[in-house]
Amino acid sequence: MKIGVIADTHIPDRAKDIPQQILETFKGMDMVIHAGDFVDLSILNKLKTVCRDVKAVWGNMDPYEVRKQLPEKEIVGIGNYKIGIMHGYGPPNKLIDLLTEIFKEENINIIIFGHSHSAVNEKRGNILYFNPGSPTDRIFALYNSYGIIEINDKIKARIIRL
Repeated sequence: MKIGVIADTHIPDRAKDIPQQILETFKGMDMVIHAGDFVDLSILNKLKTVCRDVKAVWGNMDPYEVRKQLPEKEIVGIGNYKIGIMHGYGPPNKLIDLLTEIFKEENINIIIFGHSHSAVNEKRGNILYFNPGSPTDRIFALYNSYGIIEINDKIKARIIRL
């Protein structure tokens, strides 16, 4: 199972569209996960044109039209693994603690989040914390990025810099 991971697209505020490199890469994915801050719902529809299985949550900058279509958090099962997805909120340096608390009763293996615009690929205990960064905005990051997670008998995750 190959999963393309994206967050904090902020389109059209930060860019006109998702970078073409990402759309081409996501054509080869089994699933795409967007961890919020679309800003415009058309981005969700665009992702669905390159991958039929798209999971998504809303972020703090998403307007009502996006929030009424998507959950704040979602849990996805893939084989023996459980993925928790939530955008996050509050101070970026407290995100992992916040998400750990929110998902503590869920027996999660991977927590995918956004909000900080900075890529994270870090294992703490039995949980992989994964933030793909932002493909369109570098306000809090040194580079734009997205992610790929491969799940077979184990989890392999990587950040791709643009």
